Amino acid sequence: MNKKLGFLGFGVLFGFALSRVGASEYDLIVGMFIGQDYKLAWVIVTAIIVGFAGMQVLKKFSRPVASGEPLKISYKELKRWSIPGAAIFGIGWGISGACPGTVLTQVGEGKIYGLFTMAGMICGTYIYARLKESRPDL
Repeated sequence: MNKKLGFLGFGVLFGFALSRVGASEYDLIVGMFIGQDYKLAWVIVTAIIVGFAGMQVLKKFSRPVASGEPLKISYKELKRWSIPGAAIFGIGWGISGACPGTVLTQVGEGKIYGLFTMAGMICGTYIYARLKESRPDL
């Protein structure tokens, strides 16, 4: 139970950080995509750099994870549907002004349009799961 509370706490802090940098603002996201405002792009680039550096430190010191087993980092295989899926994700992000992390922030801030995006994400995940059952090659 403590582990779940830790995850919840981290999620709340992450959502707060997303809110503070403006990652849940539709206009800021659109501004990034059309090249008018790069504030959010710099936040994303910074997160990528920090994440990359953190992963390199974890790989170098190979500290065990919470389960006690050594850290193992594996790379995800590029599949036939990876590129079209990424394109659909990007188009959806541009239209809705939210990715999976920011949509929860939008809902937490009381932005009603976030509920529609979240409903779309839930429906898309459900459809993918159903397709995956009948076509494991996806």
